[in-house]
Amino acid sequence: MSEKKGFFQRLRERLNKGDSILTRDITELLPSSGKPDEGTLEELETRLLMADVGVDATRKIMDGLYERLDRKALADGAQLMAGLEAEIESLLGPVEVPLVPEHSGEGPFVILVVGVNGAGKTTTIGKLARRFRDEGRSVMLAAGDTFRAAAVEQLQAWGERNEVPVIAHATGADSAAVAHDAVQSALARGTDVLMIDTAGRLHTQAGLMDELRKVKRVIQKAMPSAPHETLLVLDGSTGQNAIAQAREFNSAVDLSGLVVTKLDGSARGGVILAVARELGVPVRFIGIGEGAEDLDVFRAKDFTRALVEKSG
Repeated sequence: MSEKKGFFQRLRERLNKGDSILTRDITELLPSSGKPDEGTLEELETRLLMADVGVDATRKIMDGLYERLDRKALADGAQLMAGLEAEIESLLGPVEVPLVPEHSGEGPFVILVVGVNGAGKTTTIGKLARRFRDEGRSVMLAAGDTFRAAAVEQLQAWGERNEVPVIAHATGADSAAVAHDAVQSALARGTDVLMIDTAGRLHTQAGLMDELRKVKRVIQKAMPSAPHETLLVLDGSTGQNAIAQAREFNSAVDLSGLVVTKLDGSARGGVILAVARELGVPVRFIGIGEGAEDLDVFRAKDFTRALVEKSG
């Protein structure tokens, strides 16, 4: 329990650098009566948009707050804070769905990991490999990012660190062939979880998105039920661009889960609300740094508190 608390304490300290852009000096937004009014909510709406919450998610939250205002359920600043937390949590609750890699008699639980360059795919795979291994599962990794020799080396380093095998081909090899060989190897070894890395690509690169579809088709030929999870890694600091990325990747390969990384430094965190509102894809994990302990399961209530409340 203390480990969970420690992660979200660190998240709160790093998100917005410890100072909530949403609720900073919220008492200054209140009129002299101390009771929130429409002007207060208008300022709060601006802050939501500034925090990368997005237009649709902001509208949903504000509709709930205006409804509370109409029925006189926002009598003071404390009720406004409580109402804001409740509205955000209700938006995030449906996407709080933990990833449980269930190993069946058919073969490994196959996770295809996708995303743009620099989002942290390979690092996320390494952290998840450690997590799954620590849970008692056998794990295999596939170095499907064949465009960058550094990506293969990085994944192999994670494999050595976590004592899990890595299937890799030469730089420039067909990534679909790597995926095919990895599925066959995982089937032969009775592996519980297979995670397949892919080359980073911009969501606007049609040719590379087609290649991603090919990788998925090849996996399905080798194991018809796979991939069991198609996981998009999003850089939380990219703001509204993350929504466009998620939309295009979802269209190409039918996402089943998200990992939002880099929710430290300058990240404002609201992008998770925007993606949750638009796509409804489960947020499996969130990351706040480079260490293996800096990745944790997404929890709507804890994330809401980290987003709204100041650290300390």
